[in-house]
Amino acid sequence: MYKYILRRLLMLIPVMLGVTFIVFSIMYMTPGDPAQMMLGESAPEAAVQALREEMGLNDPFLVQYGRFVKNAAMGQFGRSYITKREVFSEILSRFPATLQLAVSGVLVAVIIGIPVGIISATKQYSLFDSVSMIAALLGVSMPNFWQGLMLILLFSVNLQMLPSGGYGSFEHFILPALTLGTSSAAIITRMTRSSMLEVIRQDYIRTARAKGVAENTVINKHALKNALIPIITVVGLQFGYLLGGAVLTETVFSWPGIGRLLVEAIRQKDTPMVQATVVFIAVTFSIVNLGVDILYSFVDPRIKSQYK
Repeated sequence: MYKYILRRLLMLIPVMLGVTFIVFSIMYMTPGDPAQMMLGESAPEAAVQALREEMGLNDPFLVQYGRFVKNAAMGQFGRSYITKREVFSEILSRFPATLQLAVSGVLVAVIIGIPVGIISATKQYSLFDSVSMIAALLGVSMPNFWQGLMLILLFSVNLQMLPSGGYGSFEHFILPALTLGTSSAAIITRMTRSSMLEVIRQDYIRTARAKGVAENTVINKHALKNALIPIITVVGLQFGYLLGGAVLTETVFSWPGIGRLLVEAIRQKDTPMVQATVVFIAVTFSIVNLGVDILYSFVDPRIKSQYK
């Protein structure tokens, strides 16, 4: 197990190099001059060129990228062009808000998705199955930002029950958590249903029923446990995606997370902030995937034996 974890962590190195090179290249080719944005449109050309030289923006592309990789390897991502603060400290200050939203969204998704998927599988082709699959299809197809705007229109504008944005109280969590949770629930529902359908057709399930085992025990103890691997995969991927910052949802609800921070940094061409945020998201997503792989071994002992 330890060798497997170490190997996965070492695989992060080429992944991070690839991610940083792509992001650095995109930001390098994006129109706009960070020095001009920092000094203002009315700044003298000499002052702009002096600042560009001081920031190293006049160096060739590979020189700038090599400097960034070297500093990043030492944990130094630089300072924001806009706020002048250390970018990593600003990311860490925003991450708790994103973590809280991600946990809330995943809880909503799991509470809705897994029970609905199980019932749909056990009552295949029933009215409940048809309605739930149509709802899941709509949930997968519906853009998050549109769903968020519709929830704001209904609960904030028309009913005036919940705040339309912001961060702080429990009421502020409800609409963004529902927006993220229902879309993720649709994916989890479909995966749970298909996984359960595959398992409940196995011979050992028929044998358990033939022995007179109660149907609830057959479903919950035998079928669900063996159907968990793909369900855990989907839940883990959704959680990793939300931890990376649900960019559109955080923007719609004015949520002070890293997704909104990334949007603001891209808009202002704050290159150090964009690069550090993307690296942080990539590392977070990879760690969540590693945690999901390790969780497999506790669900299925056969997987644990492969690590030895």
